[in-house]
Amino acid sequence: MELFSTSLSFCRVQSPPNPNLFHLRAIPARNTSIVTSSVKLSHLRPTSSVARVNGIGLGIRTLPGREWCNGSKSMVVSGLARASKREDGLPESLGGGILVGSSLTVMLAVMNRVLYKLALVPLKNYPFFLAQITTFGYVAVYFTVLYLRYRSGIVTREMLALPKSRFAAIGFLEAIGVASGMASAAMLPGPAIPILNQSFLVWQLVFSVLILGRKYSSNQILGCLLVTAGVIIAVASGSGSGQVMSQVDLLWPALMIASAAFQSGASILKEFVFIDGAVRLKGKPPDIFVVNSFGSGFQALFVFLLLPILSNLRGIPFSELPAYLKSGAACFLNFGGNLVDCQGAPLLPLLFIATNMAFNISLLNLVKMTSALVASLAATLAVPISIYVLSLPLPYLPHGTSLNTSFIIGSAILVLGLILYNLPKPKDELKI
Repeated sequence: MELFSTSLSFCRVQSPPNPNLFHLRAIPARNTSIVTSSVKLSHLRPTSSVARVNGIGLGIRTLPGREWCNGSKSMVVSGLARASKREDGLPESLGGGILVGSSLTVMLAVMNRVLYKLALVPLKNYPFFLAQITTFGYVAVYFTVLYLRYRSGIVTREMLALPKSRFAAIGFLEAIGVASGMASAAMLPGPAIPILNQSFLVWQLVFSVLILGRKYSSNQILGCLLVTAGVIIAVASGSGSGQVMSQVDLLWPALMIASAAFQSGASILKEFVFIDGAVRLKGKPPDIFVVNSFGSGFQALFVFLLLPILSNLRGIPFSELPAYLKSGAACFLNFGGNLVDCQGAPLLPLLFIATNMAFNISLLNLVKMTSALVASLAATLAVPISIYVLSLPLPYLPHGTSLNTSFIIGSAILVLGLILYNLPKPKDELKI
């Protein structure tokens, strides 16, 4: 499961007439292309990524053709029923539908990040409970879609028979990533969360080079270096009194960065599953919902199994875990028991889950109308807007956060790195 948009790779393939969601195929990536802000597209990777995602990218392609594409993400997104585009992946003209779709995607991306923080206000003491509820919600959605695709003949028995050990490893990494991310987000100031989540891009580049032997172009490497510098400068802004993170223990930003590493590792494993699955299925890549469904199923299992260990890190002994879960459920429902600081539940957590799903659907629709490049740039635009909105006084966060100069400079450098990474590169710069 991924909570935010993440890497989207694109390739040029011929689209069939009238494609729809239930006639998509997932394909693995070979080389580098474009990446958005992290977190993973969230759950419909919709990577990370997508996406992470985190956060969650949607690895999809049209049915005809078997060609492999170049891309930096574990799943490749090709345009479906898209407008005509130039060689750089941008549309030749921006119609009203594309402008509306792009604006809607940016708005939902910002709402997704803001509600992520707001949902943890009433559940600040129960982040693992929120992680479990969110994970089970996506398991229900994924397996419902998987069932429909199996009934329609898109998903085959051979796809369902793929080794489950890889899905278990993906679920394990994503479980740690989501749980640790929510635990740290509950303790961090709002504007710091979008910044730290961008470290997903850096981890993904490192892991894909070390594990998959992927090669990246000069602008992508420079973009990642700028993202790293931006994160360091933003985190370092907490060294003085009155700064954005001056009251935050370094454990929490470190845990958020580690969360991005776990989710990035899961995305690399997903890419391996697609590559290996295509070999096992004699050139037919596994369906994306097979990978996401079983990965999310194991994720839900591991979040539950790891609760004793994760809760112990927050000072909750195993003997008190049943009482912790009961209190978490009461706080989530905002009903029964001696509730403290649970104002806003269950509205805020439910709004976050609904918005996260709507964001991923909107992102997929934008890819279908235009290209993954436009979707990536839209998600990147949401990063500085989210930072600004999260610095303002909000419901249940009335005091806001003052953005100091160092934090703003770090954010600007980070966004510049994301844009540079996403810029189309000349053909002679491609590294095969």
